[in-house]
Amino acid sequence: MQLRYRYRVYPTPGQQDMLARSFGCARVVFNDALRARQDAYAAGVKISDTAVQKQVVTDAKKTPPRVWLSEVASVVLVQACQDARRAYRNWFDSLSGKRKGRRVGAPRFRSRRDTRQSIRLTRNGFGIRDNGKLYIAKVGELKVTWSRELPSEPSSVTVVKDAAGRYFASFVVETTDVPLPECGAEVGIDLGLTTFAVLSDGKVIESPTFFRQAERRLRKAQQSLSRKDKGSRNRAKARIRVAKAHARVADARSEWAHSQSTTLIRENQAIYVEDLCVTGLARTRLAKSVHDAGWGMFTRLLEEKAARYGWVFVKVDRWFPSSQLCSVCGALDGPKPLSVREWTCQGCGVVHDRDVNAARNILAAGRAERRNACGEKVSLPA
Repeated sequence: MQLRYRYRVYPTPGQQDMLARSFGCARVVFNDALRARQDAYAAGVKISDTAVQKQVVTDAKKTPPRVWLSEVASVVLVQACQDARRAYRNWFDSLSGKRKGRRVGAPRFRSRRDTRQSIRLTRNGFGIRDNGKLYIAKVGELKVTWSRELPSEPSSVTVVKDAAGRYFASFVVETTDVPLPECGAEVGIDLGLTTFAVLSDGKVIESPTFFRQAERRLRKAQQSLSRKDKGSRNRAKARIRVAKAHARVADARSEWAHSQSTTLIRENQAIYVEDLCVTGLARTRLAKSVHDAGWGMFTRLLEEKAARYGWVFVKVDRWFPSSQLCSVCGALDGPKPLSVREWTCQGCGVVHDRDVNAARNILAAGRAERRNACGEKVSLPA
């Protein structure tokens, strides 16, 4: 399995200038490749990937308007051209149905005003020195904070400058993870806003609300930005402060989601989660709380880590009435407003906690979806 390992890098002022040139050249080559394909399509002519690369890289270096492309590593330009090709392939595969998932739109031109810039290099464009520094062609040796060791030799690296002005090196490596010892435990998870998650065994995971806690600091930074004149240096500095404030929130949420998902994967061999429509919920009056919860990232991490260690991850149908069913007798009690946190089943008289009951129903539905393919008999948990 291929994974990405990301590390913080600290380039010197001279290296930052060279990286800025590399970002700009990669952006220009990417846009030229898109334009060449669009012109060929408008003229009704088929153009090969080799012809596009020769036109926007090899031949462009010999022309006065693009002679400065020779100042950066050629591997950066070639990979930018490959990125444009991949963007077109993804678009066509999405239109034809070959690409799974959400529909991919047509590739767009990159802007010099984009707050995130990146370049990608293959093995002939970078190397890891014995002193622990990362060598980038025509940039030099970058200081890297190695938070953990790479499991294998990386096949490529992407150098990224984010909106907050931070630099990262993202490696693609091949991993062979040792399977976790089987535990036989299964759990159903009911996601919410007041409490982030309630498990079928009764455990409650409190919602951290990172954005709500940092809202005052974010508001002050945004107000300071709005008072600055457009195009001024003070506005650029204020924009960096806003980006850093948002980056702290995003990093804290990501770190928390990783730790919680890892704990659940280590303790349970099968995990069942309700398939929530996060996009639709983000259009309601609960949009800020939905985005702050980060359900999509949390479920994605669970799914990726379950596949990594060979565990089971199942998404239960979003229309399954988990809050309306009695987890003891299976009676359907009808919809209830969110203000109702406890209810009594009319069939068996059991008093249910709304979230715990929903988690148990999700567990039963996930078991049914998983085991019915094998013809097994499934019932609600006792």
